[in-house]
Amino acid sequence: MERAVVLRSLSCTPLVCTRLFPRSSRRLSRLSSLPKRHPLTPNQRSLIRRHLRLFSPSSRPLHHLPRHFSSFSPRAIATSPVPSSPEFSAGADDDVAQKLGFEKVSEQFIEECKSRAVLYKHKKTGAEVVSVSNDDENKVFGIVFRTPPKDSTGIPHILEHSVLCGSRKYPLKEPFVELLKGSLHTFLNAFTYPDRTCYPVASTNTKDFYNLVDVYLDAVFFPKCIEDFQTFQQEGWHYELDNPSEDITYKGVVFNEMKGVYSQPDNIMGRISQQALFPNNTYGVDSGGDPQVIPKLTFEEFKEFHRKYYHPSNARIWFYGDDDPTERLRILSEYLDMFDASMAPSESKIRPQKLFSEPVRIVEKYPAAEGGDLEKKHMVCLNWLLDDKPLDLETELALGFLDHLMLGTPASPLRKILLESGLGDAIVGGGVEDELLQPQFSIGLKGVSKDDILKVEELVMNTLKSLAEEGFDSDAVEASMNTIEFSLRENNTGSFPRGLALMLRSIGKWVYDMDPFEPLKYQKPLMDLKARIAKEGSKAVFGPLIEKFILNNSHRVTVEMRPDPEKASRDEEVEREALNKVKASMTEEDLAELARATHELRMKQETPDPPEALKTVPSLSLNDIPKKPIFVPTEIWDINGVKILQHDLFTNDVLYTEVVFNMGSLKQELLPLVPLFCQSLLEMGTKDMDFVQLNQLIGRKTGGISVYPFTSSVRGKEDPCTHMIVRGKAMSGRTEDLFNLVNCILQDVQFTDQKRFKQFVSQSKARMENRIRGSGHGIAAARMDAKLNVAGWISEQMGGVSYLEFLQILEKKVDKDWDEISQSLEEIRRSLVSRNGCLINLTADGKNLTNSEKFVSKFLDMLPNSSPVESVTWNARLPSINEAIVVPTQVNYVGKAANVYETGYELKGSAYVISKYIGNTWLWDRVRVSGGAYGGFCDFDTHSGVFSFLSYRDPNLLKTLDVYDATGNFLRELEMDDDTLTKAIIGTIGDVDSYQLPDAKGYSSLLRYLLGITEEERRRRREEILSTSLKDFKEFAGAVEAVKDKGVVVAVASPEDVDAANKERPNFLEVKKVL
Repeated sequence: MERAVVLRSLSCTPLVCTRLFPRSSRRLSRLSSLPKRHPLTPNQRSLIRRHLRLFSPSSRPLHHLPRHFSSFSPRAIATSPVPSSPEFSAGADDDVAQKLGFEKVSEQFIEECKSRAVLYKHKKTGAEVVSVSNDDENKVFGIVFRTPPKDSTGIPHILEHSVLCGSRKYPLKEPFVELLKGSLHTFLNAFTYPDRTCYPVASTNTKDFYNLVDVYLDAVFFPKCIEDFQTFQQEGWHYELDNPSEDITYKGVVFNEMKGVYSQPDNIMGRISQQALFPNNTYGVDSGGDPQVIPKLTFEEFKEFHRKYYHPSNARIWFYGDDDPTERLRILSEYLDMFDASMAPSESKIRPQKLFSEPVRIVEKYPAAEGGDLEKKHMVCLNWLLDDKPLDLETELALGFLDHLMLGTPASPLRKILLESGLGDAIVGGGVEDELLQPQFSIGLKGVSKDDILKVEELVMNTLKSLAEEGFDSDAVEASMNTIEFSLRENNTGSFPRGLALMLRSIGKWVYDMDPFEPLKYQKPLMDLKARIAKEGSKAVFGPLIEKFILNNSHRVTVEMRPDPEKASRDEEVEREALNKVKASMTEEDLAELARATHELRMKQETPDPPEALKTVPSLSLNDIPKKPIFVPTEIWDINGVKILQHDLFTNDVLYTEVVFNMGSLKQELLPLVPLFCQSLLEMGTKDMDFVQLNQLIGRKTGGISVYPFTSSVRGKEDPCTHMIVRGKAMSGRTEDLFNLVNCILQDVQFTDQKRFKQFVSQSKARMENRIRGSGHGIAAARMDAKLNVAGWISEQMGGVSYLEFLQILEKKVDKDWDEISQSLEEIRRSLVSRNGCLINLTADGKNLTNSEKFVSKFLDMLPNSSPVESVTWNARLPSINEAIVVPTQVNYVGKAANVYETGYELKGSAYVISKYIGNTWLWDRVRVSGGAYGGFCDFDTHSGVFSFLSYRDPNLLKTLDVYDATGNFLRELEMDDDTLTKAIIGTIGDVDSYQLPDAKGYSSLLRYLLGITEEERRRRREEILSTSLKDFKEFAGAVEAVKDKGVVVAVASPEDVDAANKERPNFLEVKKVL
């Protein structure tokens, strides 16, 4: 998972056309100083789909303003445009490749990504290499091993963490962290899938890129961890005992990460479903690790797994971008030539699961909170294994299209019918999943009454039968096809470098010994499918697929999950009993030795690497860093008194727009309704169209529209920045359609569908409950902000604990007071939708910007021109008390924050360097490495002045707060040489200069405009970053002390850990139950 930032603004609705061939990326990832992208689990949709693993049109709107680097550029990753007629090197010269030990297997020009791709085989070891050459400066490298586990000890996952903890050439504790600190990487991570492990990196700087490649190659082939038992203990598991008189506990980064995973009902459902579908092959166990099984893993098994699978013969290696193809092979040959061929390819081969002769039913329990209506907290999911072998490209493509038709939008029939049935609150299951050897299909509901379980199953089967018999509406098919074709044209890979998106798409076939290029070539099969649908009709194309793969398929597993308020405490008791047995079996000498070993491990973890070890990690110099901020062309003018921001950028004939409305006049009591208002605009109908027709029209004419609130503090001002943003995109020829549709949703949508609105409330409540369990760090951050500033309070009303409490009341109120709610929605519309205070942001090339002017003018003429309403003063904050949000979980999320501006601190660019350094050193070492949490990080919101500490999947509570409180001393006592300081500065610039797609550049510029951040300030802050000194670190200690002395604490934690904390520090935390 990426380094991240807690985000200020809260999304209220997904894009109308969010899920283009969505598919679960069943992976766990290493980087967790703060998870922005959480490890994805089997039941979650991802935007990576294999052969047509296309990325949806900005599947989440890029509306979040990361606070960490917000004075510079809100982050979104991008890449440069591709030319229409490229001339790229065909890879290394054949003779040179032969001399370097490689033979060329095949070579192709791939039109879809305007790239020349060559498949090589290393003659000595059999390692396979794909070398993709084009003009994309965002270069990508990845090495992938097939790593099928035989049990649920989590060995592939623990090894993925451990190999990056020092190697032959880089003998320090964690070269990975040194790269985080001082590289210009645009991507740096590692993933564990159920059957493979991936190590990708990316950078736009060629020198930096090759540094990253070398560190990763040395890490996977020559890691220290196979000789270092303490790394295995730290990343995997170990017994911990500080004093022989105390209880023994389990510790380990992966152990605690997976405890968090196994605390979330949706994750538990996904894992049970996968393992039940595949009882006889490697997918029948958990590659991430089951916390009850992880402590069975031995160091010898760990070492043997590396020896067996981390070998060039078992490797697939990927290069992509504008660097020298010959240099790629030269770097690889230095490593690969050290090895001989091994038996790994045959030993790692994934065996297919044979199909069942009859369906299977499984009933399991999940940990639920005490109290509440547990009868309505059941979950049920129907899962099918679609075939006993991989599918051909044509069938796979058709199934992906079918998946989008059935589930891809709120108007999709299977999704719509399930949610409108009233049998459950939200969808579970991910539809078609084709990332593993054999594809699956899963669908169900959560928030189901016990008596309705069978009704859900019947509804799913009857709906699928009806779709097979009747086919799909022609408008729905056209909308899906337009969504897919738009996404292909736009090629917007979101936070992934494009080369990494292609790598993951390719590896989904390549890892099973299939053609790595086939998944990248989708244009012809897509056009063939389109022609077939036009000729035969959707019923003839999709009906047989539904019948063959689902309705007539006996390999079906139905998983029913029942809430159990006792399960969490029972699981803890089982763990305690096991540990008590271990302690009882030990002599006094054994216990003394365990206490000594615990102390020795902690000392090693907390002792910095020596300077000579740190110098082994390659790095850039400040001379490699551009002195000026990234420039985004911005022209400001007005139409009829409305400000227009324009950004002349190449967008491949796509026009991006944001229509911004001021929320400053909205009554305070209406704020919690705003997210549901935004959803209603997109998912309720008009006088002339029901919501299905409106949804399909948006899909047919545009690349998607989203609506959401945006809130932030503004530095130096009391009043927050609060807006509603309507974001849309379309091919330039559809600009008029785009603005007509934006006007339609703003002014014509009617708030009259009581039943549908209640669904929105139930869905939102289910999402919030899931968020509290799985993203407790975000909940804690929002709660602390709400205690410290008005913008934070507003955001928390629309997306935190307060919002969940509002939804719980509103769900009951909809039936009794619908007229009042409907009138409130209309009042929000009257308050927000007006030409006064409106602003429009446009990003496209100059010609399309000019052509759009008449449509923008017409759109503005249609907006109400109500007289300016005086802004409302929202002078509200939550009480500044320490709080514990108690949930059924095996891990904690611990936060502490204060406003450092109130202590007199004045912002300097050095603060960005210092806060990043604190996260990558002090907190990484003490909260994660030594403390056993999956992540520990800090965040400085430079707009509000709030400096916050947060932990993620943390076994501790008070111990973590003690680490936060010691940060000031850490800074005061800090000594660092010039190399270390330079790395810290370069790493910060890498964050500030995050690579951006054109739409993200335009959006970043809009946010800077809204927040009053000038180009002069950006230039000044950059100069301050580049001139950061050790003195700045020591001076910042005073600001951090404010958090220690005046900070407010919020922890999302288990009842047991909160009770223990309040016993140790009486009345320290006020307990709040929300589930």
